[in-house]
Amino acid sequence: MGDPGRRVLLKHLSKVIQDHHIDLVVGNGENAAGGFGITPDIAEELFDLGLSAITLGNHAWDKREALEYLQKEHRVIRPANYPDGVPGKGTCIVETVHGERLGILQLMGRVFMPMVDCPFRVAERELAELATHTNQILVDMHAETTSEKMAMGYFLDGKVSAVVGTHTHVQTVDEQILPQGTGYLTDVGMTGPVQSVIGMKPNLVIQKFLTQLPRRFEVATGPAVLSAAVLDLNHTTGKTTQITRLRVFE
Repeated sequence: MGDPGRRVLLKHLSKVIQDHHIDLVVGNGENAAGGFGITPDIAEELFDLGLSAITLGNHAWDKREALEYLQKEHRVIRPANYPDGVPGKGTCIVETVHGERLGILQLMGRVFMPMVDCPFRVAERELAELATHTNQILVDMHAETTSEKMAMGYFLDGKVSAVVGTHTHVQTVDEQILPQGTGYLTDVGMTGPVQSVIGMKPNLVIQKFLTQLPRRFEVATGPAVLSAAVLDLNHTTGKTTQITRLRVFE
């Protein structure tokens, strides 16, 4: 979330990678540019900080310069269930330093969200292709409601390594391994300003609720937090053996 999120990554991500023996980092970057969208320069900054892949979401198109960038940078993906013909792709495959392949799929929910194709049916279609390349697959379920995220978790249980939710910016306390071995967390939480309303200055959000008038939100300032989920995967089965929530404060 904006500059505070990038700042806390700069301060703490390298130590998190070292302390937890991380092989590969995936981050949701749809709010990285001032809270709305992403730019090519900021995406490259995030890669330099240690990310191997970046997912987006409903703010994927907020910065016009991202449209062309998504066409050529395969490590930045948007929800796969956007209609055919939009820029970019909804999946990618990245490798760890040890040569292990991780497939990444992003889906977007439809409840209280933009109208897109069915994420469940699109998941089946995309996973059929990803599974021919690797059995280690991470799904970013970008959705508003807990029920839709949990339904996706159980729908894909045993078919992917993990389903981790994004979009609501508040880390949930329900990390678990589902019955067939898929790791699950409803929302990984926000990497951004602590004293905020999901990353934005509280007074501006309060005024919007009080008046219902249009209000331009701004990213909050002050101390930030790095929110994450650490996944341990079995390289043979592709299943999650451990999932740990993580919050690192400035």
